[in-house]
Amino acid sequence: MLLPRRRALSRTDAVAWALEQHLARVRRLRERYLSAGGGAVALPEALARKYPTAARDWRWQFVFPAALRYRDRATGEWRWYHLDESAVQRAVAAAVRGTGVTKRATCHTVRHSFATHLLEGGYDIPRCRNSSGTGT
Repeated sequence: MLLPRRRALSRTDAVAWALEQHLARVRRLRERYLSAGGGAVALPEALARKYPTAARDWRWQFVFPAALRYRDRATGEWRWYHLDESAVQRAVAAAVRGTGVTKRATCHTVRHSFATHLLEGGYDIPRCRNSSGTGT
């Protein structure tokens, strides 16, 4: 992915820019699917009854949708679901192999590294737990 060359970007700016680009691609893909008669997401039945148009609303779309769609057996509609966690795990494993790192590294390793960096940066343990998704 090419970043704009106008100015040097901080890591936060680069991540925000990359996420904006990703969401724009997902939105275009969703629009294409909707125009072809698909593109709705799967919602729990009670929620789908309460908000009948929510499955097609942008706010309910997945940030990381699966590459393939499926046909809903009950309605016959084409829908999509979120990216399976195993796809992320495979991508992380491939990235680690690509760097030549010989130590075992997984998504969980990244989570611990994130928490370690927060602690080293002066955050207290409750805030680290909350930021890494383990706090209540």
